[in-house]
Amino acid sequence: MLNNLKITTRLTATLALLVALLMALSGLALWQMGAMRASTHEITANWLPSVSRVNAMNTNTSDFRLGEVRHVLSTDDAEMARLEQEIAAVKADFDKNRDAYVALISSAQERQLYDSFAADWKTYLAMHDTLLAASRKNDTDTARRLLETESRQVYDRASATLLKLIELNNAGAATESAKAEAAYSEARWSLATGVLVSLSVAVVAGLWLVRSIARPLARAVEAADRVAAGDFSQPIQADGEDEAARVLQALVRMQNNLSTVVSGVRANSESVATASAQIAQGNADLSQRTEEQASALEQTAATMEQLGSTVRNNAENAKQANQLAQGASSIAAQGGEVVGRVVSTMQGISDSSRKIGDIIGVIDGIAFQTNILALNAAVEAARAGEQGRGFAVVASEVRSLAQRSADAAKEIKSLIGRSVEQVEQGTVLVDQAGKTMDEIVGSIRRVSDIVAEISSATVEQSSGIAQVGNAVGQMDQVTQQNAALVEESAAAAESLKTQAQQLVETVSVFKLSHDAARPAVSPRAMPAPVAKRPAAPRAAAVRAPAATPAEAVATAHADDDWASF
Repeated sequence: MLNNLKITTRLTATLALLVALLMALSGLALWQMGAMRASTHEITANWLPSVSRVNAMNTNTSDFRLGEVRHVLSTDDAEMARLEQEIAAVKADFDKNRDAYVALISSAQERQLYDSFAADWKTYLAMHDTLLAASRKNDTDTARRLLETESRQVYDRASATLLKLIELNNAGAATESAKAEAAYSEARWSLATGVLVSLSVAVVAGLWLVRSIARPLARAVEAADRVAAGDFSQPIQADGEDEAARVLQALVRMQNNLSTVVSGVRANSESVATASAQIAQGNADLSQRTEEQASALEQTAATMEQLGSTVRNNAENAKQANQLAQGASSIAAQGGEVVGRVVSTMQGISDSSRKIGDIIGVIDGIAFQTNILALNAAVEAARAGEQGRGFAVVASEVRSLAQRSADAAKEIKSLIGRSVEQVEQGTVLVDQAGKTMDEIVGSIRRVSDIVAEISSATVEQSSGIAQVGNAVGQMDQVTQQNAALVEESAAAAESLKTQAQQLVETVSVFKLSHDAARPAVSPRAMPAPVAKRPAAPRAAAVRAPAATPAEAVATAHADDDWASF
């Protein structure tokens, strides 16, 4: 129940208890000191002054008595007068001491003794006047008799009473001194007892207060040390409603929150470790496949280079074939034209032969015109070109044989008949040759067109293959960069896996309340990365530098192009 009190309340209560004890001790000390002061004041203000005044009165009475004796013994009037003055001064001093003493009388016994003394002193003063009167008259006998008898008796009683008063006041002073001593002793023992009781109460209250504060604080320190050491498995006892209990409750909340956070961090770190191991394994596989793809792309680039070279050679050959086909087409066209002209010439020759056959009958009559006919035949032969060269020879023979034309008319007629037949046959053949030449020219033109189309397609194919080769080269470069990035990513993933394992080991330092039912995750339980196999040899394998962000974007576009390809 006391733990429900605040520390300030307990401190205030303890301090109030100590203040109350201190006030009680102070009150007791003041009361004892008051008693001691009363006794001391009674001694100093009453008993000691009373003793002093009574002693002074006793001295005054002795001086007074001595003055009387000296006055009786003196016979000189002047001496007597001086002695009377001294006696009067002593009496005045006595009266002053008596008046001061009367004010100090504090008890009935003392008052009774003083009254007895006052009566005797009054009687003594009356005898004093009688004594001085006898002494002035020098009645020494009377004066001595009075001095030694009645006056002496009264004086002795008065002196005895004064001594009793002195004893009474000394006894009163001793009594008050004993009271003061008793009060001092009582005060000392009372204060000692009060101090011991106060110290005992203070020690008990202090121990209780210290234990009520120190124990929860010790538990708080112990709990904080466990939390600092990462041990969240032990529950924290937080009893009470005081500040220390609130500190323990705050530590309980802190431990619960930290336990929740550490549990989440541990689970996340294990997930990160597993994911990083999987990433490392995936990156290793990706690195291997990327290197294989890079090798395949290099081989593809080499093949495309060879294919491009072959296509370029085919394009050159197709270009030359196109040129040759165009030349052949031109030559064939020229041949067609020549054959056309030959056909026309053969038709003319055939017509001329028929005319010769018609006019051969009149050769005899017009022999003189043979030269003209031979000249015409020579002209026609010249017009026929190479094919008419034979006709020129015939014409020259005709001219040479013009003189013998008549004799040879029959022979010429038969020869001309056979010539006409041969010319007709030649005309047919030449006509067939012209048609064939026309077909050849058309075929050559079609072949030329096809070869031209093949040449154009080959050029376009060469350009496309060159673009494909450039794309493959760029893909190879991008693949090399991707391979470098994949290797860097694999190294980063391996580093991430190592750091994740270190994080798991670091987080495993914390002990949670459910750790006993939960198996610890060992780094060995994580999947190991697949061993990297060496890639195929590369042709001009030059490692490209790591891609910048812009190059990464270009790489993405190149990947899209490759996917489209």
